[in-house]
Amino acid sequence: MNKTDKRADIMDVALNLIAERGFHDSPMSLIAREAGVAAGTIYLYFESKDNLILALTRNLEDRINEIIQDGYPREDSIREKFLYMNRKIMKYFMEHPLHFRYMEQFFNSPYGVSHRKERFLDKSDRNKVMTDVFEHGVDEQVLKALPMPALFALAFGPIPTLVRNHILGFFYLDEATIEKVAQACWDAIRK
Repeated sequence: MNKTDKRADIMDVALNLIAERGFHDSPMSLIAREAGVAAGTIYLYFESKDNLILALTRNLEDRINEIIQDGYPREDSIREKFLYMNRKIMKYFMEHPLHFRYMEQFFNSPYGVSHRKERFLDKSDRNKVMTDVFEHGVDEQVLKALPMPALFALAFGPIPTLVRNHILGFFYLDEATIEKVAQACWDAIRK
């Protein structure tokens, strides 16, 4: 097994453990053991648990951004771009419940607080497509002139609750419901 494979194995194990057990109940020693590496070896790949968590989060965000970029309607209206992104995000998390559970924990932890602060203070371009849609939408007076965090909250805030309820089996997010939810989110931010 090469170094890249071991790093990927460690990240996969960490994702599963953290999604199931939480950050505190997933020590580096357990992650290393489950990944089949020595406790000291894991530190050759990640200097700390914080570094592992941040690398894992960046990896998941990159995957989501790739999913959004695949088929992204660059020439369509702000509305169509937004609806596309909203549907893609919902469907991604429905298809990847462990990723959802990990990201939900991350964003509701101190890690998520500093991450959101970085994003909204324009120190990160990881959500550039989303930010561009909102900025252009406000500039073109298609969207409400609200601060970026408010637009994100109204546009994507309902998704975690809906996906969580879908994953738990409280109700089923079928195609028709996904469309209605995406439209409702659009209605919340459109001018």
